[in-house]
Amino acid sequence: MENENLIVKMLEAGLHFGHQKAKRHPKMEPYIFTVRNGISIIDLQKTQEKLREALHFIQELVSKGEKILFLGTKKQAQEIIRKTASETQMPYVVKRWLGGTFTNFEVIQKKINRLKDLERGEAGGEWEKYTKKERLALSREKKKLQEMVGGLVTLNGFPQAIFIIDIVKEKNAVHEARKKKVPIIALVDTNGNPELIDYPIPGNDDAIRGIDLICTKITEVILEVQKTSKPIKS
Repeated sequence: MENENLIVKMLEAGLHFGHQKAKRHPKMEPYIFTVRNGISIIDLQKTQEKLREALHFIQELVSKGEKILFLGTKKQAQEIIRKTASETQMPYVVKRWLGGTFTNFEVIQKKINRLKDLERGEAGGEWEKYTKKERLALSREKKKLQEMVGGLVTLNGFPQAIFIIDIVKEKNAVHEARKKKVPIIALVDTNGNPELIDYPIPGNDDAIRGIDLICTKITEVILEVQKTSKPIKS
């Protein structure tokens, strides 16, 4: 019954609507149920199976205390990704993928550390010793870094996986992740190549309700693991 209910929710969320048949990536063929009015319709049974595999993988990672980076810069995904990452205390990117986030991680880590130093300094009153002009410069630097790497401050090291909304739009992140052998979990629409992804979840990556449903399932799994993994206080 639970499985049937999930498929109903997926239908209601519009996860089955793909792109026009002409835009379909040939590798997505196994996940297509039919074509209706020229639109590829995704087989939600397959979506459910692949979601289950992805959730199991996420469960294993989080139980080891690993970090998953959440990425979604398209308008439909930004707030959902930010909310998911915030609730699960995971790093995220919703503005722009910075080239080198994976392939030149040392540089990104320095930016993260600089942002943390600035935030600590401001909160601790250390800025008071500077002139008004100097404080303004620090404030501008902090704001710029927050826009660049603000979502990554929970990263203390290299993330062990990445979750992506829209692998076509985020092709640079997909390329970097594959180059650095970072496992990729992604919501893959009919115009994407699922073979580039370790844990593809076939589904409409433009539907806000669909994105929210997938992210909600991921959030539930992560929170459940985090809750049971916490040491018992004496």
